[in-house]
Amino acid sequence: MPRRRHKNPCYIDDIQATNEILTSRAGLNLFARYLRGIEIDQHIDRMFAPMRKNPKGAPIRELFKQMLCFLFDGTSKHLAHFDVVAKDSGYAAAIESPLSAMVSSDTVRRFLNAFSWRRTALLRSLLMRLFLWRLRIRNPNVIVLGLDTMVMDNNDAIKRQGVKPTYKKVLGFAPLQMTWGRYIVDAIFRHGDTHSNHGQDAIKILRHAVRMIRKHFSPTVPIIVRMDSGFCDQKIFKELEALGVGYVCGGKFQADVKALVDSIPDSACQNHYGKCDEDIWQYAEFADRRQSWDKFRRVVFWRALLQEKRLFLPCCRPGTFVYTNLGMGDAGGGIDQQLRDAGLDVMTCSEAVIQAYHERGTDELVHRSFKDFGFEELPFTRYAPNRALYHIMLIGFFLFEAFKEDVSSPTVPISAFPTTLRRKVVDVAAKIVRHAGRSILKVATFTLEALRFKELWIRALQPPKLSWS
Repeated sequence: MPRRRHKNPCYIDDIQATNEILTSRAGLNLFARYLRGIEIDQHIDRMFAPMRKNPKGAPIRELFKQMLCFLFDGTSKHLAHFDVVAKDSGYAAAIESPLSAMVSSDTVRRFLNAFSWRRTALLRSLLMRLFLWRLRIRNPNVIVLGLDTMVMDNNDAIKRQGVKPTYKKVLGFAPLQMTWGRYIVDAIFRHGDTHSNHGQDAIKILRHAVRMIRKHFSPTVPIIVRMDSGFCDQKIFKELEALGVGYVCGGKFQADVKALVDSIPDSACQNHYGKCDEDIWQYAEFADRRQSWDKFRRVVFWRALLQEKRLFLPCCRPGTFVYTNLGMGDAGGGIDQQLRDAGLDVMTCSEAVIQAYHERGTDELVHRSFKDFGFEELPFTRYAPNRALYHIMLIGFFLFEAFKEDVSSPTVPISAFPTTLRRKVVDVAAKIVRHAGRSILKVATFTLEALRFKELWIRALQPPKLSWS
């Protein structure tokens, strides 16, 4: 008689439905609690409540919360995903909303279509207030801002208003963005064919940021702006000098400048060493005045001798030069005195100027992180709702970066990209149990200990309150 084979007890024999409230996005509860903890809903209601025309419609604060959670989740880049989660009781419980209050994709589209130019300006105002909130928390000795354009590739999308050929040879949008560390603090949504220094956009965004910092944070804190050669314009320099702001801006190698730097002998240069002496640059200083300019400005020029352990021959050393008002005394618009008062006068030396321009690479990482957080292909045919969605993405991205700093830093590094945080913290399975008038989020013991989930859960409701005055 053949021996009976024993069945593996781990085998699954059947699939059945359950009425228990389950979710695969338990980490969203941390973000929902965080939004409640900073009390952003009060400011949203005050600024956008008039958009609610019918009391039967979804409250404005609920619409914003669900859109911000949708962006934070990142499961889908399509607005149709709202129809999917609107039927998911586990998702609704995770973001602390009743299932009956979940909005549909049609509701979201109508909401975004209701944004006029003035209402979109309110989104920019909210983003600037978030910036002032973080400034008051960090209280920096110097504020270093970056100004650059970012191409949003819509080459594969159907026809969109404002989608034009960009300098990266794709069809898309080209917003002008201002960064501060890991944050995007202000932006102007623009057509794809607008160049960096289009019209008065750069001057307006700089003037607005400086005015808000001086009024709501500090009238004397040093402010330095980093820009690439696309913003090399005397109008911008004169505006920043009048505002008492420092700048480090890349220059363009026109024929006369190229001839001048080629004639600089090695004996007239000094060496600047990078980290671990793996990079070595030669640098020199001179003054330059373009034909249309009314005065000379300081120039710092450098070229690579050794970069990433590669030695460059004299005939093929790549060079870079920048215009700056740092170290110019009264001609710099008062920035030198501000740096001296803050004990940071070392930032006016040539090596510090070179280092400041090299750190522009971190601004590019911010743009990459923003694209990872949101999406480049915008869903609407009309320009206005796409502009509104873009600015809501900026607000969501700012809150995402603040969340990393205030909540998830014990588990996930602050420098982590959105996908990393989503996989580690958001994609967590849990069960929501309601008992004796209480709602309890139950996660696996391993998850509770490995992610320090209870600690993150407590931190999420104890962040610094949103305030900018």
